[in-house]
Amino acid sequence: MTTIVVHPQEKPLVGSVPVPSDKSIGHRALLFASLCEGTSNIKAFSYGEDNVSTANAMRAMGAVIEDVSPARKEGQPGELRVTGTGLYGLKAPAAPLDCGNSGTTMRLLTGILSAQTFASTLIGDASLSRRPMMRVVGPLRSRGAKIEGKPHPTKAGDILPPLQVGPLPDGTYLSALEYESPVASAQIKSALLLSGLFAHGTTYLKEPTLSRDHTERMMHALGVPLRAVGTVVELDPAGWNGVMPAFEIEIPGDASAAAFLVVAAQLVDGSRVTVRGVGTNPTRTGLFEIARLMGGGLEIVPQGEQAGEPIAEINAWRQPLRGMLVGGEVVPRAIDEIPIACALAARAIGTTTIRDAEELRVKESDRIATMATVLRAFGVTCEELPDGLVIEGRESPLAPATIDSRGDHRIAMTAAVLALCASGPTTITDCDCIATSFPRFVGTLRALGARVDVSPSS
Repeated sequence: MTTIVVHPQEKPLVGSVPVPSDKSIGHRALLFASLCEGTSNIKAFSYGEDNVSTANAMRAMGAVIEDVSPARKEGQPGELRVTGTGLYGLKAPAAPLDCGNSGTTMRLLTGILSAQTFASTLIGDASLSRRPMMRVVGPLRSRGAKIEGKPHPTKAGDILPPLQVGPLPDGTYLSALEYESPVASAQIKSALLLSGLFAHGTTYLKEPTLSRDHTERMMHALGVPLRAVGTVVELDPAGWNGVMPAFEIEIPGDASAAAFLVVAAQLVDGSRVTVRGVGTNPTRTGLFEIARLMGGGLEIVPQGEQAGEPIAEINAWRQPLRGMLVGGEVVPRAIDEIPIACALAARAIGTTTIRDAEELRVKESDRIATMATVLRAFGVTCEELPDGLVIEGRESPLAPATIDSRGDHRIAMTAAVLALCASGPTTITDCDCIATSFPRFVGTLRALGARVDVSPSS
């Protein structure tokens, strides 16, 4: 189990660095390429563990996925060539499909597998096996899917992985669906839209606020008969031939990964950090808006588009921060970045209140409870709310801490950023999980001037 020790930052963080490609787009590129007719090319593919889990699952069902990167080094992006099976060409896997730590892999695959005439089983690691699945399974069942799981020990009616999915009897199909989601969740929306590719009837979905829309953008680009207006999306396959053509995509840099570097620059005096080639889809830029509203130094320089996704260079620097209320529509656009937003709050003048983030309770860890523990370990006063946190900013150096990441990559990286502001070295345990989304995180911090020691897994 890898442990990292982060030392107090005694000089500014300075430099221009890339980040891993966007894993949310990477998941979807793999899924759609595997269902397309012909051979697709996916450039700048991240080899984070979550994306690799999706690739392995699609290989197990007949997609041919080849790494064609010339002399790719460990931790660097690569290029994949994917020969798809067509929409109706998937075959039964010979063994359970292991989703690792990736909730996106499991939930999106559940949507695809719910329409198949073969049975399959989805498994995950210990963390994923504790995550509730009824939010996706319930609406899929209502359109005719056959999905079973392990009863949740504390939430009556909910289920946990492993999930047994299908089969649909020969000659039967998923039915139309009209569903109003109680939460804004791209995983729920995407799973239901993917199931809708195979359904006989329209899929109509409404969210309370708009969640990330990478699935809709990719479906549009591939000619899927989909309409999206605000928080409503409709997929009507009537008259569609079910063929999606092969495509080429270069995946932009991950805004979620960039967020850790942007915040680090805003916490360390004199810092000036540039993050290159970042995807700035407006459904993903909530953290950058929060940072600006708190007074942080931030400049987004547009650099065109890649496959319908806007790209920019992000410049960040230290300016005094002030507390604020974080809630409402910005939260779904920053849901994965709320932990690192807590780091901004910890160094802001005054109080920051985060609300409407109950979704964090069912991530890799209960991120509300875990962040409360992390902040208190650094000497930051905070109060845990059912749907968020109240955080009192601390202007004096933070207390050095020992942090257990609980196997959550975003908690580990947030703790590392906070540790830059501590009065002594901070130890963060169980850091293998960082490879889930940002394999070169430590190396990138070092490139900017941070001092980080690593003790390898024993």
